[in-house]
Amino acid sequence: MSFDMKGTVDIHVHAGPSVAKRRVDAGDMLMDGISYGYQAFVSKDHYFPTVMGTDMVTKFLGAGKCSAYGCIVLNNSVGGINVYAVDAACAMGAKIVFMPTVSALNHIESHKKGFVGAGKMKIPEKPIYYLDENGELKPEVLEVLEYLAEYHPEVTLGTGHGSVAEINKLIDKAVALGIKKILVNHPFFHIGASVDDMVRWAGQGAFIELNAVVFNAVEPAPHHLEMDIVKELFDRIGCGKLVIDSDMGQAAYMPPTEGLQKFAEAVQQLCGATDEQMYTMMHKNPAWLIGLEEQ
Repeated sequence: MSFDMKGTVDIHVHAGPSVAKRRVDAGDMLMDGISYGYQAFVSKDHYFPTVMGTDMVTKFLGAGKCSAYGCIVLNNSVGGINVYAVDAACAMGAKIVFMPTVSALNHIESHKKGFVGAGKMKIPEKPIYYLDENGELKPEVLEVLEYLAEYHPEVTLGTGHGSVAEINKLIDKAVALGIKKILVNHPFFHIGASVDDMVRWAGQGAFIELNAVVFNAVEPAPHHLEMDIVKELFDRIGCGKLVIDSDMGQAAYMPPTEGLQKFAEAVQQLCGATDEQMYTMMHKNPAWLIGLEEQ
């Protein structure tokens, strides 16, 4: 029996339009979401804020059944770690502010042979490493964190594709400033975090993201992972601090809705998650992170 996706909130979908090739655009994704019974999704683009597009497709296609939301990723294309870009995106209703992804030094070093989510840009990325020579957060990072804490505590901070050292400092400072909504992006994939790192971050209040796209149970590939890591995180962290999403939309892979359903079935079959626990990880937690539900 197929996993019932009713009420799903997928907060990591790579829907177009984009400079990268995508399997679906935001309109396609919204219609797919309606057919699967989704409540909402967040469209993420590495190069451009997605709020305008998601607002328009929700208005004209949502029919009160499913909503698309936008975010911003602090890569070179928006000026890097740029509080002015964050201010504009949040004023437009962005639900998540992600630290650098394709512009992160850690990402660039991990994808020397190419990155499936990259666009055909003419100017090479300028690597961003946001700790200074003393291992402390650079001023522009502090400015963004202080901005979110003061003006938009409802917006989630996504950790992006930085290194463990960067994420450690980022989460420490965010927590110290009172930021409650923190999402650690696929720490088991290209980030190099240990399970102990993830347990520590969850203990600080951050949510750990489990992404369908990087598991062989969904999309088999030499660089993708087995489900053992999911079982270990499920056992050590528990569903209360885990978020299951797709991180899909890449042109070469199945549609995000199909991939997420396949991943959900694998989590239940291989990790023993109950329907109630799946609802927590696929609806309750992500819905709270983007302001659709109270905690």
